[in-house]
Amino acid sequence: MRTWLVERRQRTRHLIELGGLVVKAGIVELTGDDRATIYGALLWTADKLQSSEGEHARDLWAAKGKQAFDAERHEDQKRSECSGGRQAACNAKPSI
Repeated sequence: MRTWLVERRQRTRHLIELGGLVVKAGIVELTGDDRATIYGALLWTADKLQSSEGEHARDLWAAKGKQAFDAERHEDQKRSECSGGRQAACNAKPSI
């Protein structure tokens, strides 16, 4: 396959993944799919990252994103265990 085609497909996949994050974060629903609002929020984020508070904001946002990915991964594992025949463990009430 030609190099330019491989690079184009990689770029397309990357852009789709980034768009998926916008949807996953709920931004599309929260803004009523208003492109100007979404773009404005992204511009505000870029300004924040370029400011004197940029490193702090990046650290906070990275921690929040990691926490959300970890929670999602935990929920996915829990769902797969429950659908994999381990219903007793899924239906058990936690001990207090």
